[in-house]
Amino acid sequence: MRIVSLLPSATEIVYALGLEPVGVSHECDYPPAAREQPAVNRSRVDPEASSREINQQVADAEDSGDGVYEIDLDTLERLDPDLVISQGICDVCAVDEVLVRDAVERLNLDAAVLTTDPHSLDDVFADIRRIGDATGTSERAADLVADLRERVTAVERTAAAAEDRPRVAVLDWLDPVMVAGHWVPEMVELAGGAYGMADPGARSEPREFDEVREYDPEVLVAAPCGFELDQTERNRDDLLDREGWSKLTAVQNGQAFAMDGHHYVNRPGPRLVDTLEHLAACVHPGLFDVPPSSVVRPYPNALA
Repeated sequence: MRIVSLLPSATEIVYALGLEPVGVSHECDYPPAAREQPAVNRSRVDPEASSREINQQVADAEDSGDGVYEIDLDTLERLDPDLVISQGICDVCAVDEVLVRDAVERLNLDAAVLTTDPHSLDDVFADIRRIGDATGTSERAADLVADLRERVTAVERTAAAAEDRPRVAVLDWLDPVMVAGHWVPEMVELAGGAYGMADPGARSEPREFDEVREYDPEVLVAAPCGFELDQTERNRDDLLDREGWSKLTAVQNGQAFAMDGHHYVNRPGPRLVDTLEHLAACVHPGLFDVPPSSVVRPYPNALA
């Protein structure tokens, strides 16, 4: 089967099912083999810009009516896929389902379009099974989901032994500040934390930093969407310069962290369970193994 995956999480699922897509999105970079596949779309936003600049570029792209992403019709036609995997969760995170269906129709391709729209871990596991069903790998998908669920249960059981449930905030954008929603509130609660700034399944929303200060998290994780750790380091002043940052309990107690948002927090694929394990280590460091420094580090200069 010739598969085109237009979002990184789906690409990871495809590879985890023992398949190899013939085309991917410009952001698909895991596993490393994905980087060798032709990109079927491009972004109108500079991913290396500051968080404020990216936010403005996204707004400008949407206001213009062009949108953030453009599909390479020539490449899509050349690849002639049987299945195109798209998403409906966020038109800023990846190319939107509507654009994909329009492109398939315009090119008169004989291709099915499978759309993912996850807002919870169960939704992610259901997407794995749906992709498995669509690609003839149902048994492998069932085995993968069973393994992931077992790891989730292990985290939940270990976290249940904790004596407290610290207040946690996860930020998936820095300027403006956005509090992570979707699957993040659920994962924080599974990891033994309290997530009081968003409900499970809710969309990520911009917040005034005063709201963060009032909530006063005991654990804070900065995981900007699309940012690896080095880029979060370059944008560290987006939080450090905010009034009241140094007075947050998380900062005072050395419990403010930067996490690789690009590969982990904002990518609803199999590695979300890795993310759960890393979050649990941030929330209850005495109960879980220390995450690798390539994924989680103390927030840059948080104690300065």
